Amino acid sequence: MGKIGVLIGAFCLLLPAQVAAQSKGQEYPARPIRMLIPFAPGGATDIIARMVEPRMSRALGQQIVVDNRAGAAGNIAVELTAQAQPDGYTLLVGNISTNSINPILFANRMKINAVKDLAGVTKLVAIPNFLLGSPKMPVTLKEAIEYAKERPGQLNYGAPLGSYSHLDMLAFTARAGIKMVHIPTKGAGETLTNLLRNDSNIQISNVASNIGPVRAGQIRAYAVTGEKRIADAPSVPTMAEAGFPGIGSDNWNGIFAPARTPKPVLAKLHATAVAAMKELAAEGVLEKRQTPMSLSASPAEFDAYVLSELKRWEKIIKDNDVKID
Repeated sequence: MGKIGVLIGAFCLLLPAQVAAQSKGQEYPARPIRMLIPFAPGGATDIIARMVEPRMSRALGQQIVVDNRAGAAGNIAVELTAQAQPDGYTLLVGNISTNSINPILFANRMKINAVKDLAGVTKLVAIPNFLLGSPKMPVTLKEAIEYAKERPGQLNYGAPLGSYSHLDMLAFTARAGIKMVHIPTKGAGETLTNLLRNDSNIQISNVASNIGPVRAGQIRAYAVTGEKRIADAPSVPTMAEAGFPGIGSDNWNGIFAPARTPKPVLAKLHATAVAAMKELAAEGVLEKRQTPMSLSASPAEFDAYVLSELKRWEKIIKDNDVKID
């Protein structure tokens, strides 16, 4: 056999090994990766994505390009991800609303099935929420509830329509036995402004956006979601300690890929994201931004978590007949 024949034979022997390596995700990624954000720059989801991106890019040896695709309550980015090639080159940083509430509220409007058409990579953070009162509300939660009971339908709460804040308030008012009016807002910023101005009375909103005014005594923090109190507000009890176990949620964020993305690729992305988040935690970045790390042990565990969240929100939405016009 001549030299050419030997070279061809050697190449043929190597080819199956190369294909096998690629199928196992060992050659991934070979080009830049797009990371879709369902909201405009500056929000919690965008901030978390931009914190994790450079560390994941460095570890993967390829640039991850953050792409903000706001609109339709986050559904545009979700649909783009679900419709992308399942090769690991399109990712989504979704959250509690885009991936566990919207699939129920917008079930008849979405072009995809968020449960079947997306695969979880890992949960990243779980930002706790405060149950807040305006400066003119009574000091304690017990007093605030009695105050509300004496004024059925006269007090209000602000929250974006269909958001976790809105749905959590529906669950809270039902459990507390009080009647309040929902005032739709456009986001956390408007919600906080209304509370500071006494235009709204009680509401649920994330710790990251509200810790400053709480510390300054500008608004009252009656309770905090999560299993334990937070270090920056140690006097604020948990919802369970305040007498409302199971009420309230944490605003989680996580990474998703299109369904049918090869498991070796998902595993590599999972390991890379977990390592990046642990690096951020060690540097104190997450603590400073009030964004506690909350990782999934595997992509399958994250999928199971999202499914459990969907079932929980579905009950609240149906019990309260919440609909998006």
